[in-house]
Amino acid sequence: MLERQALPPACDDLHSEYTRRQANHERALARWERVDRRVADARLIVFVAALALAFFVYRLGRPSAVWLAAPGAAFVALLLVHEPIRLRARRANRAIDFYKRGLARMEDRWAGGGVQGLNFLDLEHPYAADLDLFGPGSLFERLCTARTRAGEEALASWLLAPATPEVIAARHQAVDELRPRLDLREDLELLGADVRAGLDPVVLAEWGNAPRVFPDRSIHVATLTLSILGVSSVIGWLFFDTGLLPMFFMLAVEGTFAMWLAKRVKHVVAAVDERGHDLVLLSGLLERLEREPLETPLLLSLRKALETEGRPASKQIQRLARLIHLLDCRNNQFFAPFAAVMLWGTQLAMAIDAWRAESGPAIGRWLAAVGDFEALSALAAYAAENPGDPFPEIVVDQVCYEAEGLGHPLLPRLDCVVNDVTLGGEIHALVVSGSNMSGKSTLLRSIGVSTVMALAGSPVRAKRLRIAPLAVGATLRVQDSLQAGKSRFYAEITRVRQIVDVSRGPIPLLFLLDELFSGTNSHDRRIGAEAVLRGLLERGSIGLITTHDLALADVVAGLGPRTLNVHFEDHFEDGRMRFDYRMHPGVVQHSNALALMRAVGLDV
Repeated sequence: MLERQALPPACDDLHSEYTRRQANHERALARWERVDRRVADARLIVFVAALALAFFVYRLGRPSAVWLAAPGAAFVALLLVHEPIRLRARRANRAIDFYKRGLARMEDRWAGGGVQGLNFLDLEHPYAADLDLFGPGSLFERLCTARTRAGEEALASWLLAPATPEVIAARHQAVDELRPRLDLREDLELLGADVRAGLDPVVLAEWGNAPRVFPDRSIHVATLTLSILGVSSVIGWLFFDTGLLPMFFMLAVEGTFAMWLAKRVKHVVAAVDERGHDLVLLSGLLERLEREPLETPLLLSLRKALETEGRPASKQIQRLARLIHLLDCRNNQFFAPFAAVMLWGTQLAMAIDAWRAESGPAIGRWLAAVGDFEALSALAAYAAENPGDPFPEIVVDQVCYEAEGLGHPLLPRLDCVVNDVTLGGEIHALVVSGSNMSGKSTLLRSIGVSTVMALAGSPVRAKRLRIAPLAVGATLRVQDSLQAGKSRFYAEITRVRQIVDVSRGPIPLLFLLDELFSGTNSHDRRIGAEAVLRGLLERGSIGLITTHDLALADVVAGLGPRTLNVHFEDHFEDGRMRFDYRMHPGVVQHSNALALMRAVGLDV
C-alpha cells in the first residue's frame, strides 16, 4: 500500500476555527448591510420630509430656515453615521475573503486565487522557473499572505537566495512565536488591504532620502515673519483703521515672496501628493505591529526598526498625515483667502520638507521591517495550516540532504506519495531512471522546493529533513527561445554552465538535472553527462540527474561508489499506465513509450 501524507488533528482544529470565524464575519456583514439599508432609507425619508415641510411652510407664508433645522440636522447626522457603517461592512467582507483563502489553502483549492509574483520571476535564475517558485499554482502563491509590496518582496527574496544558518534559526523562532497569532494575521490582512496597490518601497525610500528643498533656516524665518505681518495688516485695516495702503503693500510683498518660492513649493507638494498619501496608508498597519507583544530576538529587532529616536513610526507618520491634511485645507474655497494671507501653502510645504528631513531616512528601514514582518507572518500561516510539516535541522559541519517522508507542498496532501532521499556521506549523487510520467521530475522538484523552503526559514513537507546550507541549480524547465535564437539544447548547456559556475562558489551545490543533454545523440550525451557529473562531484556538490535513456544510467559505473542508480516503476493495466511514484534501487528495466503510443492509437 502506498504511503501518503495524512492530515494531523491540529489541522482540523484550525479548519474549524477558520470556518467559525468566517461564519461570524458573514453574520456581521449581513447585520451591517441591513443597518446600511435602513440608514439609506432613513436619509431618503428625512429628505422627503424636509421637502414636504418646506412646501408646507411656504404655503403658510411663513418661510424660515429654522423650520428646516431639525430635518437638516437629522440628515447630516445620518450622513456622518453612514460611512462608518460602510467601513465596517467592507472590513467584514475582507475578513470573509481572508478566511475563505485560508480554507482554500487547507483544502488544496488555493491555486489561481492568490498573489502569483510573476514580477519576481527571472528566467535566468538558476532554479526559480524550474521549481515553480512564481506564477499560477506556484510556491509563492501558496505561501504569500502579504498585503504590502514590501512583504511580497521580502518573501520573494527569501525564496531566491539561501539564508545563513543563524538567520534561519532566528526565523524559526519568530515563525514559531507567530504561528498561533491568528488575530494578528487577520488584522494585518484588514489593515493592509488598501496598501498593496500604491505603496512602492523603493520609490518611497528614495523620496525619504532626497535632499531637502528648503535647507536654509532664514527662509523659514522670513516666511513666518511675512505671514505675521500680512495678517497684522489685514487686522489693522479691519479693526484699527490703518488704511488699505499698508495692507496692499504687505500682500504685494507676500505675493512676490510666494512667487519666488513657488517652484520649490510645487515640488514638495507634488512629491507628497504622490508619496505621502501612500505612506499614510501604512500608519495603521505599523501601529498594529508596534503594539503586538513580542519575545523572540528577530521580532523584537524588527519592532525596534520601527522606531526613530524612541518614537514609533506610526506616530511620526500620523504627524505627516496632519501636515498633509492642513496643506489640503488651502483648497477650501472659504479658507483660501486666509491661506493666501498666511502663506499657508508655503509654510506647510516647509513643514513637510522638515518632516522628511527628520524622518525620511528611516522610511526604507520601516518598510523593510514591515516586509520582514509580513514574510514571517506568511511562513507562520503555512506552519499553522500545516502542523505536520516540521522545521528542518540545519547542519553546518557536513554537506548533506537527508529527507524522510519527502513530499511536494504544492500537491494535495492526500494524493502526495512520499519518498526518502539521502545525499551526502557515502552517496553524493543519484542517477534516477524511469519512464515518462513515472515521477522523476516531481522528485527533483520536491527536493528543490524543500531546500528552498528550508533555507528560507520555513517548515517543509516531510517527516524529517536534515540539510546543510546549499546553493541550488536546476534544469527542469529549460526552454528554447525564438526571440533569442536559442535552441533548447543550447539553452540547456548554457544553464548547465551556469550551474557549474555556481558549484565553484563558497556554498556547496545541490544540482537537479532533468533529462540531461536530451537534445543530442546518446554517445555525446553519455560522455557529456559523465564529465559534468564528475566535475560537480569533485567540487563537493550533491544532487540528482534523471533520465529515461537507459544507456545514460551506465555513467554510475565510471563514477565509482559516490553515485547510485535508482528508478521509478510503472506497469500497463487495463489500457492505462499505472505508477506507484516510489523510488526503488537499481536501473529501470523497461520503457513505457511504445505502450503509450499504442494506447493512443498509433500503429507501432
